[in-house]
Amino acid sequence: MLLLVINLFLTNLPAYAEPVFPGISLEIGGAEEPQEVVGSLQLLFLLTVLTLVPAILVLLTSFTRIIVVLSFVRSAMATPNTPPNQVLIGLALFLTFFTMAPVYQEVKVKALEPYLAQQVSFQEALALAEKPVKEFMFRQTREKDLALFVNLSQGPRPQSKEDVPITALIPAFVISELKTAFQMGFLIYVPFLVIDMVVASTLMSMGMFMVPPVVISLPFKLLLFVLVDGWYLVVKSLLESF
Repeated sequence: MLLLVINLFLTNLPAYAEPVFPGISLEIGGAEEPQEVVGSLQLLFLLTVLTLVPAILVLLTSFTRIIVVLSFVRSAMATPNTPPNQVLIGLALFLTFFTMAPVYQEVKVKALEPYLAQQVSFQEALALAEKPVKEFMFRQTREKDLALFVNLSQGPRPQSKEDVPITALIPAFVISELKTAFQMGFLIYVPFLVIDMVVASTLMSMGMFMVPPVVISLPFKLLLFVLVDGWYLVVKSLLESF
């Protein structure tokens, strides 16, 4: 229908009227110099990296631990829709930017700025940018998890951290982050579980079997969370864990 209306509108325009919509054209031509070929390949590589940004953000940063712990907080309070997913993801993103700021700054100073100043090649810039990220991941990765993927890769035994392949480091880092997040989630669940048990025992002793304990315990959970300033404690524990 929209295309039909546009067609009728354009056909009824006066002869002196200017075109309403500008023309858009995309041309792909042959490269005449080697530098143009290199530039085209770099642009193609950049577009490929941009498509992998969500996976890079989730798997190579602190985002995984933060979003899992925040989800545990919401589940422990028995409020599955409060805060909404958009709020939790937004908070997790900005906490990730905060915790990863020193790493990004080091990447900018040691890799991006020398590359833009044409002091290092593209391959050298990638190698320089990889070092700060790998150092951050090594600090958060357990040796047991890293040894698992190094042994399963059936490659040569690494003699130093620089020899560890990134393909083994990333999954080891992810499962280490998940284990840490679940440990923090367990500690978050304990006080809320105590409240549920106390409320359920009280209702049973009063003979109120038909009243759902969750309905009664929810205000007490919210009251406890507000009195101890729960979001401050959770965010503080997350930031200090890195």
